[in-house]
Amino acid sequence: MQAQALRPVEAKAPTAEVQVPRQRPAARPARARRRHWGLLLSLLLMVVAPVAAAGWYLFTRAEDQFASSLGFSVRKEDRGSAVEILGGIADLGGGSAGNDTDILFEYIQSPNMVRAVMREVDLVAAYTRPGDPVFSLGPDTRIEALAAYWTRMVQVYFDRSSHLIEIRVKAFTPEESLAIARAVRKEADRTINALSAVARDDATRYARDELDRALARLKAARAALTAFRTSHQIVDPEADIQGRMGLLNTLQAELADALIELDLLRQNSRPDDPRVVQAERRVEVIRQRISEERARFSAEGSASAEQEAYSELIGQYEALAVDQKFAEESYVATLAAYDAAVAEAQRQSRYLATYIEPAAPETPLYPRRWVILLTLFGGLATAWTVLTMIYYSLRDRR
Repeated sequence: MQAQALRPVEAKAPTAEVQVPRQRPAARPARARRRHWGLLLSLLLMVVAPVAAAGWYLFTRAEDQFASSLGFSVRKEDRGSAVEILGGIADLGGGSAGNDTDILFEYIQSPNMVRAVMREVDLVAAYTRPGDPVFSLGPDTRIEALAAYWTRMVQVYFDRSSHLIEIRVKAFTPEESLAIARAVRKEADRTINALSAVARDDATRYARDELDRALARLKAARAALTAFRTSHQIVDPEADIQGRMGLLNTLQAELADALIELDLLRQNSRPDDPRVVQAERRVEVIRQRISEERARFSAEGSASAEQEAYSELIGQYEALAVDQKFAEESYVATLAAYDAAVAEAQRQSRYLATYIEPAAPETPLYPRRWVILLTLFGGLATAWTVLTMIYYSLRDRR
């Protein structure tokens, strides 16, 4: 058999299959679902409606408010710098002035300030507006409610570094704003004067007590000396004793003359001569008188004024005179100390220095309607956004 010749077999190349991409059906238009309508409704209720209501009230019902400003500081009497007086930015008097400013800051916001201003201005009538219940005083006009409303209408700013106080007084008319601001300044000035008076009294109390005691001692010494003069009927014992000593010297001189005269008579006359007898009688009288005068200086007498030893009277008088002189010198020294204490207290006294005088406003600055609206819108929109995000976060976790 003849072998068949093998023929090569041609390999067939694989045929590539072309895949045509499948076309997805077109998306259907989005439809508003119930949750979308709920979000829109919540936006209207939580944001749009409150902002619209607030805008309507602010621009149709809210009363215009006028603000009058004033500023002051508490200063000491001994401030000497003109720059500090004009600027008012220094450490106004140190710790004491700072403490007074702190007290004044708290007092302006207290019910006592409201009561004081009520004596000058009718705050209930000034702050009551029936058509504006939000920004005006409510029906409760008791002092507690009025004081709470006072802190809304009277804004106090206090710089503790420079001890400056600035006050902004709001009211519904320019005249009422100015009147309230002036009443606040008047009461603040009265308060500082009262605090200064108390501090001045405390600083001078010890000196005043010493002066009173010195005056009492002086009065007692003068009264004792007057009683001594009245009881002994002697104005000045020293002058009286000088007069008596002069009388005694005169009597002694007369006695010497009488003795000389008697000796001459005895030498030239008989013993029974009447002139000798008369001269002897005169000598005896003069000696008796001298003895009586000397007895008034040294004799021990009874309790009666006539018989009391004159030396004892002089001792009593000198003791009383020394007491009076000491009391007078003590009073003069104490009076000088008191005057110095008063001058020092006056130098350290406080007073209210006003650097912004209250004036009548011309343009109503409050309420700040657009600021209130934007703040309200921002807060409500933020709250609505946060709540919406929380809702979708909880929904996606299901």
